[in-house]
Amino acid sequence: MSERGLPARRQATGLLATGLLLALLWSSVAFGWIDWTAVGNWVQERATAVALLGVSLSLICGGLWVFLARRPRTTRPPALSWSVVAVAALVIAAVGWSATSWLLAEAATAKDPSAARVEAIKTGLGIGAGTGGLFALLLAVRRQWHQELTASDTTFDATERRITELYTKAVEQLGSGHAAVRLGGLYALGRLAQNTPEQRQTIVNVLCAYLRMPYDPIDAPPAPEVGQEARDQYRDLIQEREVRLTAQRILTDHLKPGTDVFWGESINLDLAGATLLDFDLQHCHVHDARFANAVFRGHAQFGNTTFHGAASFSGATFTDAAWFDSATTFHGVAQFGDAAFHNTVLFANATFDGTALFARATFKATVLFAKADFKAVTVFEGAVFDDIVWFDKATFAGTAFTKVIFRSAARFPEARFHGTALFDDVAFEGVALFDNVAFSDRTSFDGAVFRDTAAFGGATRGLRTFRPAQLQPPESGVS
Repeated sequence: MSERGLPARRQATGLLATGLLLALLWSSVAFGWIDWTAVGNWVQERATAVALLGVSLSLICGGLWVFLARRPRTTRPPALSWSVVAVAALVIAAVGWSATSWLLAEAATAKDPSAARVEAIKTGLGIGAGTGGLFALLLAVRRQWHQELTASDTTFDATERRITELYTKAVEQLGSGHAAVRLGGLYALGRLAQNTPEQRQTIVNVLCAYLRMPYDPIDAPPAPEVGQEARDQYRDLIQEREVRLTAQRILTDHLKPGTDVFWGESINLDLAGATLLDFDLQHCHVHDARFANAVFRGHAQFGNTTFHGAASFSGATFTDAAWFDSATTFHGVAQFGDAAFHNTVLFANATFDGTALFARATFKATVLFAKADFKAVTVFEGAVFDDIVWFDKATFAGTAFTKVIFRSAARFPEARFHGTALFDDVAFEGVALFDNVAFSDRTSFDGAVFRDTAAFGGATRGLRTFRPAQLQPPESGVS
């Protein structure tokens, strides 16, 4: 019996008990066991006493219910002790004796005392029997609850055992030397995670651990004259590539909201040091993501991805284009320190709610930060841009470009620096464009070197026109 089915069974048990009680009352009326007219007159004359009796019986029954049946879900109810049976018998006897005594006292004042006493005794015994019936119903409910709890525990244990067996078998398949068996293990883990939400993070950890295992892909097939061993090795690497691409897809397909297979926004990814192939996390939602020292071979797509926690790309290597644009959001700290970008990088329209760290990162090709929104401290200290970099209309809450090297054009037109902006010791080896930039009063270009044209037309610092002091001489090439 599943835990979900217990409330329905308990409700059915309650309805059955109510039906039996009503049937008992109907029988007493149909067969004349109790003179209900006399009882009604008696109750009407002593309404207060009857109300107190009803309240006391309710409290007694409620207390016994709590004592007998209300146990914690994980606690097995103990066997019914003789003390409980004795207490129940005493309560039944007390109720029957009290009701009979009251009715006999009333019978003494009746016109026919003898007949009234007989009816009083019958009525008192009926009340006692009814009280005993209530206890019997409580015991029946307790027994039924006990049986349901035992069945539920058995089912739960069987389910847990089955999940453990499936998980163990799938993990064992990942260690197989045959690619087809490894693929079967991956799909089995994905299906298990889909059906058991409480196991999803554990299974994600297993998939990430598999991707973190050493992998050295061969980009070109072996020459025809090489031996069979080299050809077998190449075939194994090609098959392993397919296995790894499958593991990546299983992860990313289940991190896209709006689908029936979405695993939630609380999933953490730990792919630090992994070799990832054409990695595509577009439109996904993850919590903490660790890609430190990872190697992205092929395209790395993170467009419109939301990182709800910290995202670490420290020391990562991007061999091809990397997309972090199209409303990619970093809600936590975004670390790109010491990362190496060997091809085009797009951060256009990205939002950084937390600190963004690009210290000592190297960019070998075009970089686009146009309209990026840096809402917290941003650090580019020691970064190197070998090609043109675009910061057009970007917004900075506070940034440090200290000791950055721009070997090509550095574009900042219409950028907004709302906090501290430090360009100390920056080397602008190409064109530096700061047209219509709004700087704050805490802007510094101390030690900056401009080796080509520098344009600050329309730039302001606070409410004043701004030009760095070292650009004042006409021969500096300022436009």
